[in-house]
Amino acid sequence: MTVVKTSLRNFLAHKGRMALSAVAVLLSVAFVCGTLVFTDTMNTTFDKLFAATASDVTVFPKNATDPDELPENGKPESLPADTLESTRKVDGVRRAEGGVTSMSVTVVNKANKNMGSSTGAPTIAGNWTKNDSRVMDISSGRVPHRAGEVMVDADTADKHHLKIGDELRTIALPGDFTAKITGIASFKVTNPGAAVVYFDTATAQRQLLGETGRYTQVNVTADKGVEDAALKAKVASALGGEFKVQTQKENADASREGIGQFLDVMKYAMLGFAGIALLVGIFLIINTFSMLVAQRTREIGLMRALGSSRKQVNRSVLVEAMMLGVLGSVLGVGAGVGLAVGLMKLMSSMGMELSTRDLTVAWTTPVVGVTLGVLVTVLAAYLPARRAGKISPMAALSEVGMPASTRSSWIRAVIGLVLSGAGGAALVAAGQADEAKPGSGYLGLGVLLTLVGFVVIAPLLAAGVVRVLSVVVLRVFGPVGRMAERNALRNPRRTGATGSALMIGLALVACLSVVGSSMVASATDELDKSVGADFIIQGSSQGITPKAQESLGKAKYLDHITEYKSLPATLTLPGGKTEKEDLTGADRTYAEDLRRETLSGELAEAYAPGSMSVGEEFATRNHLKVGDTLGVDFKEGDSTKLKIAAITSDDSSLDKGAMYLSLDTARKHITPDRMPPNNMMFAAAVDGKEKEAYKSIKASLAPYPQYKVQNQADFKEDLKDQVGQLLNIVYGLLGLAIIVAILGVVNTLALSVVERTREIGLMRAIGLSRRQLRRMIRLESVVIALFGALVGLGLGMGWGATAQKLLALEGLKTLEIPWPTIVGVFIGSAFVGLFAALVPAFRAGRMNVLNAIATD
Repeated sequence: MTVVKTSLRNFLAHKGRMALSAVAVLLSVAFVCGTLVFTDTMNTTFDKLFAATASDVTVFPKNATDPDELPENGKPESLPADTLESTRKVDGVRRAEGGVTSMSVTVVNKANKNMGSSTGAPTIAGNWTKNDSRVMDISSGRVPHRAGEVMVDADTADKHHLKIGDELRTIALPGDFTAKITGIASFKVTNPGAAVVYFDTATAQRQLLGETGRYTQVNVTADKGVEDAALKAKVASALGGEFKVQTQKENADASREGIGQFLDVMKYAMLGFAGIALLVGIFLIINTFSMLVAQRTREIGLMRALGSSRKQVNRSVLVEAMMLGVLGSVLGVGAGVGLAVGLMKLMSSMGMELSTRDLTVAWTTPVVGVTLGVLVTVLAAYLPARRAGKISPMAALSEVGMPASTRSSWIRAVIGLVLSGAGGAALVAAGQADEAKPGSGYLGLGVLLTLVGFVVIAPLLAAGVVRVLSVVVLRVFGPVGRMAERNALRNPRRTGATGSALMIGLALVACLSVVGSSMVASATDELDKSVGADFIIQGSSQGITPKAQESLGKAKYLDHITEYKSLPATLTLPGGKTEKEDLTGADRTYAEDLRRETLSGELAEAYAPGSMSVGEEFATRNHLKVGDTLGVDFKEGDSTKLKIAAITSDDSSLDKGAMYLSLDTARKHITPDRMPPNNMMFAAAVDGKEKEAYKSIKASLAPYPQYKVQNQADFKEDLKDQVGQLLNIVYGLLGLAIIVAILGVVNTLALSVVERTREIGLMRAIGLSRRQLRRMIRLESVVIALFGALVGLGLGMGWGATAQKLLALEGLKTLEIPWPTIVGVFIGSAFVGLFAALVPAFRAGRMNVLNAIATD
């Protein structure tokens, strides 16, 4: 109890000094708990939705795609109407309904504005059934009864200001059609953002499937007392095993699987950034307790002289750390729930609806948050606590502080150099790797070892780097600058730890900036080298519909238009081995639009009847050469044999490893109704008419807003924007770690000012003005921040350059260092240092000179 009382008294006595460390713990725990609550809430939302939409038993076509996948030919698989009649006759079936559902649609209003979600959620079209009434209520109007009528969900109506009587055009593969809104339906559960439209059954069959009398599924409701599994067995037996039959749970699980993978990726990515923030927070806590222990050397010495053992002193510091961890963690859990709610509001504003009604706080979330926060805080305080326990009564009473052990400093330096050297060797091995998989392993090891090595060797680096920075930054401020330099060098271990916290976040920023810039530069170079087409027309998730393609064909000033289709197939190799691959079906002009290096044979011959090309890696792996014959079983067609007429280089980031054949060859084996739509299309303008052709293509596809028409400059800019948006999200998440690092600089300076109270009083007494004192502290802060930035940015650029070497194996061969970003971050670090010093410098300037001199 004595230890606890002593710890509590010390904790309360230094509560101001503990506050910033508590904030670091709070932020880190809040990020962890906020991530867990947010992803758990999203899981709950989708679980409720999928459970509500799935009938007791559902019958699908045998080859139906998974719920989160779109069909290759642009139209959903369907089953005949007699399947519905057969299902109705099964014992235990209370009701069976034929459903039509398609996600290969785009819905636009009169102004050709897409009514779909902007977050990637699908647009779902189908017929209204009693099964839909389980999840939706008709809030106004009525259901569609005939062609030319449509009902929309309330969320879409609210978002796009739709009302009954408005016209909507639905664009599907079989064709476009216009309908007036006759009803609006509201979800009974949270709709995460999908746009939903309903038609009468005949219209849905004709316009979405291309033929009447067929359904995409049969929704079965069981009689009372009949279990889903038992009914599934009866239905499957009655239908003869030619269909996929699922219970409600199996259907919901299948729907959840795709979104679950996305949520897991997001969850672990966010937890990774939370881990970085925790790692940075460790430096802050170590620094805080190291300085508190150093400042309390005399106090601890007196405790030892009065009989306190090493264990008691050690335990006293650890109990203080535990109090700090508990306080910060408990507050962090509450802040995490608030963060999750904030993220939900943000997602809702972007189009993904998440309701606080589904807010899910599992019991494990606060347990994980508090345990993690306390554990990290106690572990971080262990070394300072151990150091406190080693203070002898005589040394404490005779010294004003604890001198650093020269032996431990040398050991630390040697360990740091060894780790950094090993990490550097791993990075070199990664850069020289011939294959991506072993190379990525070396890269991960190199990043880890160099990071740990630089953290360990930070005091040694601080001693050298700060001197160099001081010559450039501090010496121009005369004696005040020199004093700031000496203060930063007075305790290299403290300066190193403070700078390391900033180093970690900025190293990651620099690494990702190099990788992102290199990706854009490589893709741009590849585009210049490989793409001969003037224009690229990118299809939506449903592909380019025949009507849109017909409209595109009317564009003027075009030399040619090239079709491009992905054709899933199973290839049978000469030895009998089979492999599933996506073949590329294209017009002959594709060779002009996307130039490929031919290693063997003639690419033009690959477009001849009965021929194809293969990529270099595929040919090498399977010991293939020009003249060999492959068996090709098209997923959407029949089987044939094709001769290899060319082997093309894989040295490309665009359609790497593609296998070409002409569309004329594909059409002999795939019927028109099974032929997939074009994924994209290419076009070339008549010489000298590029601008006119661009305007004409844009005008021809104006009624189809889901398609993107780009010239090469647009394509490059779009790629740059996409990478930039991704990096901005990552930078935002890394911002938490940088905020914690800034708190570390603030804490270090604040405690350093307290530690140097008497010294500051003496300097003021001999003529140092308040303005000069504040400037000295600000300059000290700036040089510490610049030290962390310089080392971090250098380390990050090394990581990024190595990562680019690995990406070169995938065709991204251009290394580009984003110097404006790097220089901007470095200069920004100086302002970070200035900001961090505001409060400590202000407090130092307000000290009473006599009281400061009298401080013991």
